[in-house]
Amino acid sequence: MVFKRRDRRPILRIVGEFFYPRGGWGRAARYVQHRLHRLPGSPETIGRGIWAGVFTTFSPFYTMHFLVAAILARILGGNLLAALLATFFGNPLTYLPIGVISLKTGHFLLGTEFEEGDKGTLAGKFANAGGDLWHNFWAMFTEDVADWHGLRVFYDEVFFPYMVGGIIPGIVAATVMYYLSVPVIRAYQKRRSAKFVERIALARARAEKHAANVRQER
Repeated sequence: MVFKRRDRRPILRIVGEFFYPRGGWGRAARYVQHRLHRLPGSPETIGRGIWAGVFTTFSPFYTMHFLVAAILARILGGNLLAALLATFFGNPLTYLPIGVISLKTGHFLLGTEFEEGDKGTLAGKFANAGGDLWHNFWAMFTEDVADWHGLRVFYDEVFFPYMVGGIIPGIVAATVMYYLSVPVIRAYQKRRSAKFVERIALARARAEKHAANVRQER
């Protein structure tokens, strides 16, 4: 196959590069920034795509961020590729503070609180919800009774507060990124356009000089 990797990466290496890509997160951020600058379209269109992607990272739909960002970009009239690239605002280095801010904001707005205690940690609630999903899946094929307690606790204390609480900080972060990115992209596009015009003028001058030399030789 043309696009198949020659070297098969071990599973541990794949997991490791997810949390720390080759070249580091600084290089990955520079690559995303470079790609955003070179996208076609107006700065405002690209900026709206960036807004959609950054806002999506404050939602609890972790496995569906690309889809959510694409839908938002379509609604806002933003650049689709910019939205997908901007979802990298959420990464293993930023998900922890994003999650803490969203959860705390959500519980504050809802007037609830995160219940600690036996298996009351965030990891414990995730584990309980996952255990319920696994148990209830096999319960469909056995005589076991489905148990939704862990999932209910997870929804009430994690998912729903996260979803509600991520709206305000998501809007703030996305709006800040929009107003920071639009002038930068506009300046980059103008500089790139000026360089293109300069190259065209230089090529035309060389062609005219070559034509003049040919006429003189004749």
